[in-house]
Amino acid sequence: MSKKLASSMLVLYISGVAVAAAVYPGLEWSTRTAGDVGLDAEKLTVLSDYAGGFGCVVRHGYMVYTWGDVSRRMDVASAAKPIYTHFLLKAVAEGRIRSVDQAVSEWEPRLREINADLDHKDARITWRHMANQISCYGLAEEPGTAYAYNDWQMALLFDTLFVKVCGATHETVDDEVLHAQLTDRIGCQDDPSFVAFGPDDRPGRAAISPRDFARFGLLYLRGGRWNDVQLLRPDLTQMAVTSPVPNSIPRAGEKAAEMIPGQRSIGSRQIPDNQTDHMGSYSWLWWINGIDREGRRHWPDAPIDAYGCFGHGGKRAMVVLPSLDLIVSWNDTRIDGRDMENEALRRLLGAVTHRDLK
Repeated sequence: MSKKLASSMLVLYISGVAVAAAVYPGLEWSTRTAGDVGLDAEKLTVLSDYAGGFGCVVRHGYMVYTWGDVSRRMDVASAAKPIYTHFLLKAVAEGRIRSVDQAVSEWEPRLREINADLDHKDARITWRHMANQISCYGLAEEPGTAYAYNDWQMALLFDTLFVKVCGATHETVDDEVLHAQLTDRIGCQDDPSFVAFGPDDRPGRAAISPRDFARFGLLYLRGGRWNDVQLLRPDLTQMAVTSPVPNSIPRAGEKAAEMIPGQRSIGSRQIPDNQTDHMGSYSWLWWINGIDREGRRHWPDAPIDAYGCFGHGGKRAMVVLPSLDLIVSWNDTRIDGRDMENEALRRLLGAVTHRDLK
C-alpha cells in the first residue's frame, strides 16, 4: 500500500467490523487526487466518458473525481426509495412504529375497507411488505406472496410514513423531516428536496445532487454513523443492504385489485403496475448484487457487497462498494439497464490500483 493511501485512512470498529472511516466531509468535501487514494485518474475518465451526464467518485471519505456539475440538484426518480427505508427504520428504532411487521392499516385504516372479495387482504400489508415491494397493493395476490415494482404502492408508503407517522405535510416534509433528521445532519450542500417538482406534483420524488447523494452513501458505508453521532443503528443499515427478496417469491401477475379511493402514484400511471422482477437483488428498496433465479449475479463484474440506489433504469444512481471504501454517484447519464450498470461499475473497478484497506 502506498504511504499516501495509508495516511488517508483510519480504522473504526462498528459492531466488531473494521471499516475505513474517520474521514467525513464538513461544509465542503475534502479532496484528494485519485492517485492519493489508489485510483487511476485516466481510467476514471473512461468511466465518465461512458456514462455521460454528471457525477462524482468518493474514496476513503474524500472527493477524488468529478465530471459535469456535481452540485446540480435534480430528480433521481426511483433512486430516492432507499431514503424512504432510512426513515422507516429510524421510526422503528425510535419506537414510533412498533415493528417492521406492524400492519400498515393501523396507520391507514382504509386498507381494511378495500378488496372485500379478496378477504380484505390489504389489511394484512406490513411495513416490511411495502419496503420490499411485496405488498401486492393494487394486485390480486396476498401480501408477502409476490413481488411487484409498483409506483402506486410507493406513493402510499411515502404518504403513510411521512404524513401519518412523521406528522409532516407535502409542504413541510423537507424542513421537518428530510432536512432536520437527515440531510442537515450529514451536511448536504445543495438543498435536497422530497418535492422535486413541487408539493402538488408527485411529492416524494427527490431532487438531490450527486455530491449530496454520495454523503447518504457514506452514511451507510460507515454503518449509519456520521462523525461521532449514530444516526441509524448499524444492524439496521446492514439489514437494509443485505436482505434480498428470496427467489422463491415470484413476480406478481397482471390482475388488478382495488386501491384506496383517490390513490395517487409517485410515477407510473399503469394499472396494475408491475414494472420488473426483483432478480434476487432487491433489499429494502435498495438494489444489491444478488443472484437471480437463473444463477446470474446482478452485476457480475462488481464486488458481491455492492449496493445502490437506481432510478430510470440506472440513468440516475448512487452506488456503494464497501470492500473498496468507494462510492460513485451520477445523474442524467446514458446508462440504461443492468448490463450498462455493470459496465459502468466494471470501468470504475478498472481504475482501482490499491484494494487493500488494512
